[in-house]
Amino acid sequence: MKIALFWHRRDLRFHDNAGLAAALQSGLPVVPLFIYDSDILEALPSPRDARVTFIYDEVEKLAQQAGGIMLALYGKPAEVITRLIAEYEVAAVYTNEDYEPYATERDTAIAELLAQRGILFSQHKDQVIFAKNEVLTKSGTPHKNFSTYRNAWLERLRDEHLHPYPSAELFATHLAQLPAAPPGPTLAEMGFERYEQFVPVSELPAEEIVRNYHATRNFLGRVDSTTRRSVQLRFGTLSVRQLMAQARKLNPKLLAELIWRDFFMMLLWHFPFTATESYDPKLRRVPYRNNEEEFRRWCEGRTGYPLVDAGMRELNQTGYLHNRARIATAGFLVKHLLIDWRWGERYFADKLLDYDQAINVGNWQWMAGTGAVAAPWFRVYSPQSQQEQYDPELASAWQWIPEFGTCEYPKPMVDHKFARERAITTLRAARKQTE
Repeated sequence: MKIALFWHRRDLRFHDNAGLAAALQSGLPVVPLFIYDSDILEALPSPRDARVTFIYDEVEKLAQQAGGIMLALYGKPAEVITRLIAEYEVAAVYTNEDYEPYATERDTAIAELLAQRGILFSQHKDQVIFAKNEVLTKSGTPHKNFSTYRNAWLERLRDEHLHPYPSAELFATHLAQLPAAPPGPTLAEMGFERYEQFVPVSELPAEEIVRNYHATRNFLGRVDSTTRRSVQLRFGTLSVRQLMAQARKLNPKLLAELIWRDFFMMLLWHFPFTATESYDPKLRRVPYRNNEEEFRRWCEGRTGYPLVDAGMRELNQTGYLHNRARIATAGFLVKHLLIDWRWGERYFADKLLDYDQAINVGNWQWMAGTGAVAAPWFRVYSPQSQQEQYDPELASAWQWIPEFGTCEYPKPMVDHKFARERAITTLRAARKQTE
C-alpha cells in the first residue's frame, strides 16, 4: 500500500496544520512521523534540557491521539528517511517549512534524496503568515526597516490568511491502516533525563490578557502581563494563525509584536550568515573585551543591577525570560560589559525554552547595533532607569534574588555612565576603521 509520511518538526499538533492538511488531502493514507534529530540533540550541552522533555511529552500526546499509528524515531533525518522508504512504499513526504540555516540545508538534502527515488517532497508554510519573498520592498529587496515591513505585511493580509486548515477534521479518516508503530525511544535511550521547567498551557490566552496587552506588556513581576505563548509558537503546539486571529480582533499591538516573528524569519532566510556574523560590516571587528569572569557573573545574575540579575536568575531557573528583561540583560552584556553578542546568543540558546534562532539572533543583533535592523549603535540603556520605569517596586528582584536587600547582594559591577562612554567610544572607533 502506498502511503504518505507527514514529518512533524516545529508543528507538534494535528489541528490547523498546513502541511498535514495537504497530506491528508493527497488521496494517500497518511502516517505521522517525528524524528528526534541526533545532529541537534547531540550538540546540546546537558542531558537535563527542558525543551527535550517538552518535545518528548508532546510527541507522546500526538502518538496517543493517532491511536499508535505515529512513528517516533531517533537518528539523522536522511538516514531515518532512507530506512522508512525501504520499509514502506512511500509515495510522498509532506512537511512544513523551516527557515533556519541548518533546516534549509537538511531539507535540500532530503529533497534530493527523495527525488532520486521518484518520491514527492512537499513543503508548506505553517509557522508564519508570510515568508521568504512574500513581503518585499517596491524594488524587490528584503525590508530592513520593521515599520515599513509591518505596514506592507498588514496591507497584504486577508481574512483567508488566518483561516485554520482542516487537518483535525480530516485526520481520523485519512490515517494509514497500518499495524501499531513500535514504541519510540525513551528520554534515557536518547541520553536525556526528565527535566521540567516553566511549561505554559497550550490553548489561546484569556481575552482579558490580550485586550490589556498594550498596557501591561512591558511590566515585570506580573504573570498576566504578556500572553506567555512563545513556547507554544516555537514548537507549534499552538497555531500562529489562531493567535494572530485573536490579536487582530482584540489588540493591534499584540498583532504588531507577532509580526516580528515573520520579519526575523524572513531576514534569517535571506541572510543566513547572520546566525554567526554581524550583518553590519562596520561592526564585525569590534574589539570586545570578552572578560570571562564578568560573563560568568552576568550568567549567574550577580551584576549588582536588580533588573538584570532577576532576569538572568529567572531564566536559569525556569527557561523563561520576559521581553523587557531580555532587552535589559542583553543590553547590559553587549554595551556595559562589551562582550560579544554571540556569547549571549549562545547562552540564551542553551537556556530559553522558547529559543528560536531567527528571533534570538535578530534581537541580539538589534541590541548590539549590528543587525540588518538594529537599535542605534550608540544607544545604551540604563539598567537603573529601566528598573524605575518597568519594575519600580522591584517585584522581580524580591521574587528571584534571595539575598536582595542584604549585604550579600553585590554592588553594581560597573558604573553606567562610565560603561556608556566606553561602549560608544569603542563602537565609534570600530566603525571609523572600516570607513
